[in-house]
Amino acid sequence: MTTTTVTRELNALDRCDRCGAQAFVRAVLETSGGELFFCGHHARAVEEKLRPLTNEWQDETARLYEKPVYDDED
Repeated sequence: MTTTTVTRELNALDRCDRCGAQAFVRAVLETSGGELFFCGHHARAVEEKLRPLTNEWQDETARLYEKPVYDDED
């Protein structure tokens, strides 16, 4: 049996399981396949202990530093 993990870009609807802020990290647990979502702050707080227990650590915190693109139609 083959299991395929579908990775999608996190969006504003994905919320941190600790504080409710926008999530920028998604951790998929190796044993259960369950997902945990974290803001950048809480992801760093749990990464050392949690990351070895995951089969996927999707970190999109670099997006926090991207400059927004605005439409110049105005």
